[in-house]
Amino acid sequence: MAQLSQAMQNSVAPDEIQQQLAAGLLAAHAHTSPKYLYDVLGSRLFAAICELPEYYPTRTEAAIFTQHEQQIAAAIGPGSVFIDLGAGNCSKAARLFPSLQPRQYVAVDISVQFVAEAVNALQQQFPQIRMTCLGMDFSAELELPAALDMHHRQFFYPGSSIGNFAPLEALMFLRRIRKAMAGSQSGLLIGVDLIKDKAILDAAYDDSLGVTAAFNLNLLHHLNRLLDADFRPADWRHCAFYNSGQYRVEMHLEAKRELTVHWQGGGERRFARGERIHTESSHKYTRQGFIDMLQLAGFSAVQTWSDPDNWFMVCHAQAA
Repeated sequence: MAQLSQAMQNSVAPDEIQQQLAAGLLAAHAHTSPKYLYDVLGSRLFAAICELPEYYPTRTEAAIFTQHEQQIAAAIGPGSVFIDLGAGNCSKAARLFPSLQPRQYVAVDISVQFVAEAVNALQQQFPQIRMTCLGMDFSAELELPAALDMHHRQFFYPGSSIGNFAPLEALMFLRRIRKAMAGSQSGLLIGVDLIKDKAILDAAYDDSLGVTAAFNLNLLHHLNRLLDADFRPADWRHCAFYNSGQYRVEMHLEAKRELTVHWQGGGERRFARGERIHTESSHKYTRQGFIDMLQLAGFSAVQTWSDPDNWFMVCHAQAA
């Protein structure tokens, strides 16, 4: 049985996190990074969102992987070091293991406890695969352990998470991935959400059961812990919509009344009724637009697969 290595690294110091959060809350238009949506409870709520009928990306992407599994496996090749960025519960990667046959699986996620639990369980199912989990804020840096094999690194970034970055930030992120592919036979397997009807997008981020609302509001509990703040989730409502001018879905938390929030060190922010905290953006792409971005980032030999409605796209690109 392969040994499970849990390399936990904190790439951002607590003081720096607090400074970043305070700066965002004090900005003219208050905002937080979407990475703070993913504490342990947030990660579990997102797993529930992926099961909702309105949230098409997960099942559509899964159907693409199922239909084109052999072509994707041929593009990647067996025996890879499969590096799963934002691994979460690791289920998306695990479904590909029988066809991809990686020699090593590296699960990377900001929610350290959640991903460690998932990797521990997964190792029992696939004892032949060496597994490592890394607690890392890979949105800021992508410094992998020196001991990790450089040869045949295949990065995996499913679920349209690339959409959380603004286009220029997405390009810089893709370039960081490309830089981490110093060895031969390396590539990237990535899921990309495509531009579609506004009603479909609005429903996907504001479901009828309110699970996405709970996911968004849970951010306030996480901020209270990180900042020793006094947010009251009952004072806020979930707000999500497709901004067609920016080609992105936006999630916000909107104040139900005039209120003041305090946090450690004497920080405070007064919010007017109806004022919002921008918590997440999810940018949507055209097929050609994303291929162009991959090529600008240093990738080549791009292959794409999509669903019959062209709602979603899976790409594999090789290091140029």
